This record gives sequence, C-alpha cells and structure tokens, in this order.
Amino acid sequence: ILLVDDEQAFLFSAENVLVSNGLTNVKTVCDSTTVMNLLAQEEFSVVVLDINMPIISGMDLLPQIVEKYPRTPVVILTAVNEVESAVQCIKAGAFNYILKPVDDARLVTTIRGGLDLKDAREENVRLKDYLLRDKIEHPEAFAHIITRSSSMRAIFKYIEAIARTSLPVLVTGETGVGKELIASAIHSLSNRSGSLIPLNVAGVDDTLFSDTLFGHKKGAFTGADSERKGLIEQAEGGTLFLDEIGDLSLESQVKLLRLIQDGKYFPLGSDIAKLADVRIICATNKNIDSMKEGNAFRKDLYYRLQTHHIHIPPLKDRKGDIQLLINHFMEKASQQLGKKKPTPPKELYT
Repeated sequence: ILLVDDEQAFLFSAENVLVSNGLTNVKTVCDSTTVMNLLAQEEFSVVVLDINMPIISGMDLLPQIVEKYPRTPVVILTAVNEVESAVQCIKAGAFNYILKPVDDARLVTTIRGGLDLKDAREENVRLKDYLLRDKIEHPEAFAHIITRSSSMRAIFKYIEAIARTSLPVLVTGETGVGKELIASAIHSLSNRSGSLIPLNVAGVDDTLFSDTLFGHKKGAFTGADSERKGLIEQAEGGTLFLDEIGDLSLESQVKLLRLIQDGKYFPLGSDIAKLADVRIICATNKNIDSMKEGNAFRKDLYYRLQTHHIHIPPLKDRKGDIQLLINHFMEKASQQLGKKKPTPPKELYT
C-alpha cells in the first residue's frame, strides 16, 4: 500500500491505523515528485493519493498512474470543499475517494476494497491466460475426481486460475456431486501452508456457530472452563470449508460476512480482535440466488461469496462419467472385500 501526502503527521497516523488493522505492508511518501519512479521500481496493490500537493498534485499524478498501471486501484484524499474534484478523479479512473479529516474505519474499509479489486483484476488476467491454454497444469490435484467430462475439465482449468488467490469461493451443486472434493483440489493448489478444515453448518445455531468458528475464552459462558481455539485458528494459513452454507441462520450470516470483509474476528468472551489468515470456501446444494431474493440469504454475503462461483453439473448431465464411476467403486469394493471385480450389466451404464 502506497500512501502519498505532503502532511507527514497524516502519513504517520494513517500508517499506524492500517498496521493495527492487519494491513502491515505500507510505504509512505511525502514528496509527490518521487511517486512515478517509485511505482516503476516496486509493485503496489493500492495507491492512496492526496488531491492537493505542491509541485505535482494528485490530479496530475492520477492519469499517469491509471495509464501506466491500470490494474492498480487509486484512492483519492480530498477536503470537503473539493468533492467536485474528487468526482472528476473518479471519472478519470480513481477507484474511490476519502474525505479529510479521514475517518479511520473508512480508510481501512476503502483500502480493503481496493485490495479486493486489485486481486480481482489480477485474477482476470490469470484466468484469461489459463483459458487460452487447453492444458491442465496440475492433473495430480484432480486425480481423486473421476471424470472425463469436458464441463468438469473447464472447472479444473478455472480452479487452477483462481486457487492461489485469497478471495472466497462458492461451490454449488446437487448432493453427492463432489463439492468437498472440489474444495480439496482448490486447497491443494493454493500453496497455503495450513490445513483444510471442514465444517457442516446445517443445523448449527448461531451460538454454536460462533463458538465453533471463533472459539471462546475461559469463563465466556457457563461451562466454559477452559479456553478453546476455534476452527479459524486451527485453519490458520490454510482453508476453511463451510458446507451447507444455505442452511446458515441470518445471524450467523452477518458474522461470516464480517469475517470475510474485515479479515478479523472476536472469540466469545473477548474484546480483542484476532486476525484471520484463512481462505474461505463455501458449498451448498440450495439455490441461494433465489434465496437472496426471498431474504432467506443476505445479498451482501451472497455477492461476497460470488467472487468465484463454481457450479458442478449433476451426473445426469455427465453420462459419460457413469461407467467410469461404476468401475471405480466396484474396483474399490472388490479390493476391500478381497474378491474379483464382477462384470456389471450394460444396463447400469445407461
């Protein structure tokens, strides 16, 4: 994150706010004449630019940055009486603007939004590159998924394109199509050092959801005789797989949304936030697109999860896989029973 402002006091304050909220990779610059050289030497995910600076203003720098680094979001800092100029900056390609004096929460959420946008732009480039190639780069990651379907091959290519990002993934499909297998493939390709931790949230009430996910401090409630680590902490540096997300209560949906947006959480009984270094994959066999229209699923959470949506087609649409799966399970069963694999009737394949 690059902060550019001629007020040294603001830079010091803003950097402290960002670092305290887990955004630790921050560089500050008070001389606007050095910005373009700095951008040429280092890659930044977000640039925060004061609109009024001596020698070279933010208004002058913005078009140069947008032209040379179109995938890097620029946030404009402006005074209340300069809102019209800020609007002009948005039209010129700025991602967003923040009014001075800067609200700390607004600064953090805006920069997080810029980081998400940067990730999305980078993913689009990677995705286009992958889709232009026909080769599956890491077939070993999908070896446990029995298929020869072209639609599944397209899903594998998409997974390879998005696996190393930190953004959430939504996996949908009928019961039994292999949503957890897809989550496992995403995790194995993510290069994340932590574990894949699954949780089926069907039938889990809000209190149990919070305790299971966030953990609790000793004495947080009756019976909390010792501290308990939540699944987020257990999945540190890895992936959290939430199955049956369509059954999650609205109260729990709010907490999941905050976790995804803020990247931090509070264990029950604690007022000290913990940072969450975890990739979230959600799965459901329900149509949450229609659920959000009926207010059974939060729209803001839906759009957060929709960043990457993988829909697994049912077996009835992949009839070429039926014979493969029958042979696979019969071979597996015959090995477990120590018997010769029987020859199935042809009617099973149709």
